[in-house]
Amino acid sequence: MKLKMYQVDAFSEKLFCGNPAAVCPLQDWLPENVMQSIATENNLSETAFFVEKNNKFFIRWFTPKVEIGLCGHATLAVAHILYSELGYKEKQIAFETKKGEILNVCRDKDIINLDFPSYQPQVVDDPTNLLNRALGANPSWFLSGNYGMAVFNDEQDIIKMQPDLNLLAKLEYNGIIVTAPGDRVDFVSRFFGPKLGIPEDPVTGGAHCELIPYWANRLKKRDMLASQLSKRGGQLYCSYLGDRVIMGGKAITYLEGEILI
Repeated sequence: MKLKMYQVDAFSEKLFCGNPAAVCPLQDWLPENVMQSIATENNLSETAFFVEKNNKFFIRWFTPKVEIGLCGHATLAVAHILYSELGYKEKQIAFETKKGEILNVCRDKDIINLDFPSYQPQVVDDPTNLLNRALGANPSWFLSGNYGMAVFNDEQDIIKMQPDLNLLAKLEYNGIIVTAPGDRVDFVSRFFGPKLGIPEDPVTGGAHCELIPYWANRLKKRDMLASQLSKRGGQLYCSYLGDRVIMGGKAITYLEGEILI
């Protein structure tokens, strides 16, 4: 069997920046073990598979280790491929997830906007000593949501951080976000997910489902510009809508090919 596959640099307008994601269009779902094996072989933070049936789009995401329930940059990558490579003409795309949630995506010129759920992280009064040792620094605040979120006071704290990934993997969280106010943007972040097979994710849309509500409330702003300070880096145009968040970004196709199964 030959399957089409693309690789996209998401949340960037330049090649070799942003977060690379593989995109695999399917006629029907493959067995889960096969999709997982493809994602493991790709060895990118996410591989997205999508199926179109009766003008409806269904989407799933796999890391090199596990299937996950939500992924921002790989959703942006799929939308980019539909718009730029597969001739999709409508302004909006509705993706249905494995859980039955609907993710609406629309294009505004060269920016693709993702309408995602909003998650309110809760302050943890006494973060563990293991967390501080794993990060090599003591955050000003620590919050718990889908991921753990360590909040620092200065962008340089985020840039300089060199966490112990083995210790991070021992924490109860699938991933740890570190974040601080930005010098030239509203806020900055990095994301570490060794439990997911992602030592450091270049740009993490799912983390911004928590980052956007936190910083919107703290900064008293609805619309914000965010930067993820990984080695590759990426920029997100963010809006807080209460129970939803909008994260927008650009994308560029890096690779088009076929895989043989």
